[in-house]
Amino acid sequence: MLVLVTGGTGYLGSHSVAALVHAGHRVRLLVRSAARVTAALSPLGVDPDAVDEVRGDVTDPDAVARAVAGCDAVLHAASVYSFDSRRSAAMRAVNARGTEVVLAAARSAALDPIVHVSTVGALFPTTAAVVTADSPVGRPRETYLATKVEAERIARRHQADGAPVVITYPPAVLGPHDPHLGDQITRLRNALRGLMPVWPTGGFPLGDVRDTADLHAAVLRPGLGPRRYLGPGRYVTTAEYVAALRRITGRRLPASRLPARAMLPLGALVSAAQLVVPVHLPAEYGAIYTCAVSRPVDSGPTDRLRGRPARPFEETLADTVRWLADSGRLSSRLAGHAATGGPSGATREPIPRAQ
Repeated sequence: MLVLVTGGTGYLGSHSVAALVHAGHRVRLLVRSAARVTAALSPLGVDPDAVDEVRGDVTDPDAVARAVAGCDAVLHAASVYSFDSRRSAAMRAVNARGTEVVLAAARSAALDPIVHVSTVGALFPTTAAVVTADSPVGRPRETYLATKVEAERIARRHQADGAPVVITYPPAVLGPHDPHLGDQITRLRNALRGLMPVWPTGGFPLGDVRDTADLHAAVLRPGLGPRRYLGPGRYVTTAEYVAALRRITGRRLPASRLPARAMLPLGALVSAAQLVVPVHLPAEYGAIYTCAVSRPVDSGPTDRLRGRPARPFEETLADTVRWLADSGRLSSRLAGHAATGGPSGATREPIPRAQ
């Protein structure tokens, strides 16, 4: 199967490309810059020369039409993911518009399946105790999540028409080999650098980027019609997250916690200041808001589809910290035991490439 992948040089996108190639699919990328392909795919064991490329942007109908020509399926993973208020305009321009253009072109070309990568955040806030893939769309008061809700509504309209649109809902993802050091890994790195001494209460669904990539390979089966799947993972409280980092690194990592909703005004103030401050400020409204509104998720159907449960989140955290140290993005001192293999300093196994 020839699969068009948008966003294939991003974090989840590149891991998904690796999973598709490993599953025996041929891949075509819609990319704005061919220079990014090697840097994104080579660390994952994918030969960039084995991947077809079409230059263009997901918001350009002509470029997307060229890209879908001759393909069997599409994985639409391109979006702007950030809680940085300086990127709000880009999120509004790309997230919904790109989904509208790509899904329409895929339907016109009779692709099956048409996989749209949403986010579990598009289902928040909710009154439900547990979120499922069939939960209603949320009405979030945060820019990134709001733009993903717009995209979600577009995808669900296509599903209502009977189009073979498959929607996946990744949780917050971590793991090795992030080509651009995105928001999630940056927050983890900031925590280890001592830049996050105060955490909101609550938590968020967390998973491994490699598990969600495997899900994207698993759903590429034609003829099954519209479907929805939560990404593998589980709800993790901020207290669990910090405690796991302490165990992984062997460091004290002093941190206090405040009610998430009480921290929202501070987050809003910081986001406003971010518009004029050139350096990135770690206290983001979107991250605090997500902790306030997130709920546990039921990814059981996804586990059954993949034939195995999600990786333990502590394993994912450890692999992420080790990769940060191995790639020079975090000092061995700050990575602690994760950089040395444990309290004894035993030789550790290398982080495997994505499969």
